[in-house]
Amino acid sequence: MTSIRRYRASDHAAVIALFRGFMRELTPPHLAVEFETYVETAIRAELGRIEDYYLARPDQGFWVAEDNVVLGMVGIERHAADAGEVRRMAVDRAHRRRGIGRLLLATAEAFCREAGYRKVVLSTSELQVAAMRLYEANGYRLERKESAAPASHKSVGAGLARYHYEKAMA
Repeated sequence: MTSIRRYRASDHAAVIALFRGFMRELTPPHLAVEFETYVETAIRAELGRIEDYYLARPDQGFWVAEDNVVLGMVGIERHAADAGEVRRMAVDRAHRRRGIGRLLLATAEAFCREAGYRKVVLSTSELQVAAMRLYEANGYRLERKESAAPASHKSVGAGLARYHYEKAMA
């Protein structure tokens, strides 16, 4: 039975492996170098130090879905005084289409309500069509499309479009 729980230090290797695998799936062959650079940057900047990056503040969090092993993950980063940002949402390929993504998203949203955020924001790339469908089915509204997001620990860059979504918290 899949459960969602707060990240523990013992999840470190599984979270990194999940992220690497997820990113490998998304990588277009012609952008292999850019994706590898992005993955290493993201691990250095945040996923390699979840306790410091996400858990050191009471208005942020990170969770994993597990069923004896880590199957998925999601983080909330403070985006603004009134907004939390969904980050690093991923579900292992072999366990998709079982509602785990919805459970992770619901956990993140519940945390945002408890933290007093009035809205939740997120962004995803043009390569993540299934993620866009999930967000839209759960009430997220497309706010804007960024044609060529710059490379950072949050974006591959490489000319990929990013889609920015928002959802009001009731």
